[in-house]
Amino acid sequence: MGHSQELSEFKRGTVIGCHFRNKSIREISLLLYIPRSVVSGIITKLKQLGTAAIQPRNSRPCKMAEQGQRMPKRTVSRSHQLSAESIAKELQTSCGL
Repeated sequence: MGHSQELSEFKRGTVIGCHFRNKSIREISLLLYIPRSVVSGIITKLKQLGTAAIQPRNSRPCKMAEQGQRMPKRTVSRSHQLSAESIAKELQTSCGL
């Protein structure tokens, strides 16, 4: 199941404005055509963090980026006549093994 895009700043502000006008989560959801879980999440984030702005996400870099190396280019696509030994040697030299 894919993830949908983030709400725009305008819609987040509208949700917060409705919340300050004492609208219920259900009323805000029906009014703006946004799921109740999203409305609830925005209000919860507002109460906990003091802001409803989109926060940066934590992402783990890939292993090759951690080591400061680039992924080796595909050698097989260059020539179909290479032997497995030559491909293995080239892979080892590109990875520094």
